[in-house]
Amino acid sequence: MTRADTTDWIAVDWGTSALRASRLRGVEILDEAQSDAGMGGLAPSEFEPALLALVEGWLSPDGTDILACGMVGARQGWVEAPYRAVPCAPVDGTGLAAAPVRDPRLRVRIVPGLMQARPADVMRGEETQIAGYLAQEPGFDGVLCLPGTHSKWVRISAGEVVSFQTFMTGEVFALLQGRSVLRHGMAEGAGLDDAAFDAALSDMLSHPALLAARLFGIRAEGLLQELSPSAARSRLSGLLIGAELAAARPYWLGQQVVVIGADTLAAAYVRALASQGVQAVAAPGDALVLAGLMRLRARINGGLKP
Repeated sequence: MTRADTTDWIAVDWGTSALRASRLRGVEILDEAQSDAGMGGLAPSEFEPALLALVEGWLSPDGTDILACGMVGARQGWVEAPYRAVPCAPVDGTGLAAAPVRDPRLRVRIVPGLMQARPADVMRGEETQIAGYLAQEPGFDGVLCLPGTHSKWVRISAGEVVSFQTFMTGEVFALLQGRSVLRHGMAEGAGLDDAAFDAALSDMLSHPALLAARLFGIRAEGLLQELSPSAARSRLSGLLIGAELAAARPYWLGQQVVVIGADTLAAAYVRALASQGVQAVAAPGDALVLAGLMRLRARINGGLKP
């Protein structure tokens, strides 16, 4: 490693199923690496070796600052980073948890998640994406939708997370597709059947109380009317996203909405919102995690207000 590419710090996005790291000098990305050593598969004693396996070649003998976000800070992770209560800035440099390490070259601090007392709700990892978005759009006032395993709807005002609500839409989808009676008629990984998705979405927005009945209807139509596996999967997606939108109506109705997430999933939410007259825009989630960690690093170093 030459002096010109010396590491200032390392940004780490450590989720349930993957570990991603970026080597930086200031805000310049020098290198990136990732592994499948997600938090979900590690015992407490295995976090430090997993991190070293990925970043050891980047470390300074005098020690390197590492900022980590995501499920690594959960109660079942490396060390619990306690939640900060909303309303608050998504990240502000307070509440960072120091990870226990043996290697003196590691100075690891973990970003805390956010909590809401009533109704009870929590997020961990999304706060960093939100900070990354606000770093790019500091004047944003509206709602951020972060679809995924546990979808989040987040009200933003004056640079703060005001309130949020979580829906287990992605997890329910995975369970129903892979482990319920519906699995017999599903095509995993098939593309979206627009007509099937739109019809199911509209049905749920009008009749959300019929969700359980409509779900079984997917199985019945597969047996009796040869509903295609692609249409079945798209209908399942439309029903669940429709039920979510029906419940989250106070968040998106009449609001400026930005959907942060993976391309295909974000596009489905943008399409669903467009059917209700909401012209949401999509933003890629992965890049925003790093932008959020950069904002936090600057805040810690005294260069930014919360």
